[in-house]
Amino acid sequence: MEQRASARPRALRPAVALIAALALGMAACAPAPPATGIHDPYEATNRKTHAFNKQLDSAFFRGDPADTSPPGPLTKTLYNVGSNLSLPGKVLNSLLQGRPEPAVKNTFRFFINSTIGLGGIFDPAGTDFSLPETDTDFGETLHVWGVGEGNYQELPIFGPSTTRDTVGMVVDFVIDPLNALPDKERIAAGALRFGGKIAKRDMYGTTVDSILYDSADSYAQSRLLYLQNRRYELNGEEASDANAYDPYEDLLPQ
Repeated sequence: MEQRASARPRALRPAVALIAALALGMAACAPAPPATGIHDPYEATNRKTHAFNKQLDSAFFRGDPADTSPPGPLTKTLYNVGSNLSLPGKVLNSLLQGRPEPAVKNTFRFFINSTIGLGGIFDPAGTDFSLPETDTDFGETLHVWGVGEGNYQELPIFGPSTTRDTVGMVVDFVIDPLNALPDKERIAAGALRFGGKIAKRDMYGTTVDSILYDSADSYAQSRLLYLQNRRYELNGEEASDANAYDPYEDLLPQ
């Protein structure tokens, strides 16, 4: 078991090195243009993917619209544990961005919640030690390195994205420090993180439902909200689209 666990990181090194080289090449050859407007040359395909995602959400994840009760303890527990297990990857990305302060804070948050917080079930780091999570990913790392946003994309299951964020998602999967865990622990951690994603959908169910099911054009609204929120996260800029009306801006999760 230990031999397999120690061999896995060595096997991943060529892939990590290749992805890092490609990302750096993107940064060198494609300086980031101003991230404004809506760049969606594949809208027809994206809309088909959006329709598939909407059907999937309606079949498996959408709750009862008449149920206004808050999320239960199981949902909150899965959300907390999943968020805690995502912290090692965020620490690594902060370091790749040259931002040691959030890396240190997320490191302490991870160890506090993994021990005192019983594996992340509770959040003493946030409630007792004033260490809120600093969210980041390899998409932001590429942004810091100067890679442009690219075109808007809607991915099957994963939903709204951009060219840059899609590349970042793949790299995050490959370089996740939890990949160094033994097989059983790594699979369990992956399952818990997936459970955390489902729990997040339940946590923000009212907001998601209002966008997907109460909008005249849920694709356009999802696209606009994603780009607005993402650009604000990265550099304080918002998407601009003279033809878009956004009644859901105040519902976007913070």
